[in-house]
Amino acid sequence: MTFQSQFVPLSIEELPALAVRCKDDGWRFVQMLAVAVEDGVNLVYSFMKDGVLVNHEIASVKPEDHVPSITDTFLAAFVFENEAHDLFGVQIDNIAIDFGGHFYAVSQTSPMTVISPAQKEAREKARKLAAAKAAKEAKAAKEGSEAKAQDGEDAELEAKLAAMDPEKAAKVRAAMAAKAAKAEGKEA
Repeated sequence: MTFQSQFVPLSIEELPALAVRCKDDGWRFVQMLAVAVEDGVNLVYSFMKDGVLVNHEIASVKPEDHVPSITDTFLAAFVFENEAHDLFGVQIDNIAIDFGGHFYAVSQTSPMTVISPAQKEAREKARKLAAAKAAKEAKAAKEGSEAKAQDGEDAELEAKLAAMDPEKAAKVRAAMAAKAAKAEGKEA
């Protein structure tokens, strides 16, 4: 038998129906995993049947979000749901065996969502680098559009000069070159 694993996105609202469907179709509840991420907590509900493990992921659960318990369908989920509540601060409603925030004896609320000073510094550095990169790309795009506009103006001027008397066009080109040289002299 080969083992297969899949990850499927899931919304909070879809969770109760998913649990019932999995139970009715003979899937076994394996685990619920909580992972602290930049913008909240990801919850991964894993179900297995016939060598296939399907992980349903609810992404970026915020502290104010309420997640329904699946313990009415899979009682074994009470351990994982209490853990997610105590360690990650996830609000899970109607857990069949609810420890009310005392499943673990912890000294602070939601300890798994606390980041170290080094992690905070690394995140701030990454944000600054991303902002600098975005600014650099915006500047390059602006300069590129300005260069295209200048190229368009130059092409238009050359078309006009080509239509002029060659002697007059040469005088205009010489005057423009002198003006450009004078402008460069002022910049330096």
